[in-house]
Amino acid sequence: MNELSTEDERQAAALEFDVFAKHCPSRQVLDHLTGRWGVLVLAGLRKGPARFNALRRRIDGVSEKMLAQTLQALERDGFVSREVLTAMPPSVNYSLTPLGESTADHLMAFIGHIEANMPAVLAAQEQHTTTPA
Repeated sequence: MNELSTEDERQAAALEFDVFAKHCPSRQVLDHLTGRWGVLVLAGLRKGPARFNALRRRIDGVSEKMLAQTLQALERDGFVSREVLTAMPPSVNYSLTPLGESTADHLMAFIGHIEANMPAVLAAQEQHTTTPA
């Protein structure tokens, strides 16, 4: 009987994930990453580590509750690292893990694509609202 090496087992397990499958755990991770706040948190932390309130100021419009929930989900998924600093008063720094950095790079490319194509998007929206159905 031929035993699989650990690397072979990892590769085989990776092939089992399919975001289109109803019960695939990647769907929940995709939701954490691509929700409005997940994308903005990763993009905001791409500039470097930040304390909670600095990150909240960087991401205009996010509530304290939503930022806390998003950071917790991204930390649980391995994209964000939380470091408690031993200062007075104690404070917390958030930063991207290596997985978070590589994911943020992809998201930044996507964000750049959207921003670069906003004139076409706005024109399509305008045409849609002025064209009778």
